[in-house]
Amino acid sequence: MNAIDMFCSVASSASAMDRFTSAETWERPDVQWGSHEMRTLTCCRTTDETHDVRTFVFCGEDGRPFSFEPGQFITVSAEVGGRTVSRCYTISSPPTRPYTLTITVKRTPGGVMSNWLHDNMKPGVTLNAYGPAGVFTPSSAPAVKALYLSAGSGVTPLMSMTRAAFELGLDRDIVFLHSARTPQDIIFRDELARMSVQAANLDVIQVCEGVGTETDWNGPTGRLSLELLEARVPDFREREVFTCGPAPYMSAVKEILARGGHDPARYHQESFNFAETVEPLVEPAVPAAENQAAAQSTYTVRLARSGKSFTMESDQTILAAARKAGVVLASSCSQGICGTCKTAVLEGSVDMQHNGGIRKREIDKGLRLMCCSRPTSDIVLDL
Repeated sequence: MNAIDMFCSVASSASAMDRFTSAETWERPDVQWGSHEMRTLTCCRTTDETHDVRTFVFCGEDGRPFSFEPGQFITVSAEVGGRTVSRCYTISSPPTRPYTLTITVKRTPGGVMSNWLHDNMKPGVTLNAYGPAGVFTPSSAPAVKALYLSAGSGVTPLMSMTRAAFELGLDRDIVFLHSARTPQDIIFRDELARMSVQAANLDVIQVCEGVGTETDWNGPTGRLSLELLEARVPDFREREVFTCGPAPYMSAVKEILARGGHDPARYHQESFNFAETVEPLVEPAVPAAENQAAAQSTYTVRLARSGKSFTMESDQTILAAARKAGVVLASSCSQGICGTCKTAVLEGSVDMQHNGGIRKREIDKGLRLMCCSRPTSDIVLDL
């Protein structure tokens, strides 16, 4: 069965809604791309979404298809100004288009990677990237009714989710409420409008702080408020909420929903702002009771595939120790959130204190996050 037939089969089955919110739906054994695995992507098209936002469309090596969950991100890496720079960007395309993958990037003043992409990325140019990661996906909170709230370039993971549901023909009950500075800054404006016309249960609402040059704008103006939610989404308390945008926006959303009586257990947000900043590596604190014992232990870390090895103290994270030993491991947030440093521990044991960047089923398979794992014995990694 080819990729198109597979997705059509999912859409036509009686349990299609359940499959949309199941991670297994999007996992294709023949095209797995681990979050720790670097591949070369080739740009095949670019599209200007707004005056400062551009979509970059990539193809895989030898035409290989991609496999990911809607809402996940990739970590791209490039040589910029003589140094390697890595940034995480959400995949804005849906997994129902398996032969291409897109990221949609806002040019940020002073942003190293965003400016490099806008200035250099064009058809034929290649880019290195680590595989899909992240748990901000429909499978993290299956629901029949959803409310997507986004601001600025935070629209991208929710756009991937919406495109996937739409292209599978699932008439999911989705309200997509996006906030922008002006109508000219609305990303995917025309596409969302077209989808909302064709899908009876997709309601798209755009709210702008000001009208800019579009004096005939007839949508709501101002910022997201409880009053706006009550008026435009009166059943918001019954919906699973997915939120992505700048940190102040997400904080405001949580406060609005709390005042409105929305169950916080049904609220989900992208935990890390991937737009431009990759946090410097900061060693998570070892619990005080363990400090003395941990500081007295030294372990050996062996990399099964490369044959390299290094020693480390047990009060260090494996990622930090690897960097000190000159071993390059894929990483991004260094906080146990993004999942980029996910690696299989083949032998030995570690103590991992993560912040949501790995699923239980991945842990059951032996995967661990190197940025927040400390060895409790000699270990062998699948690297």
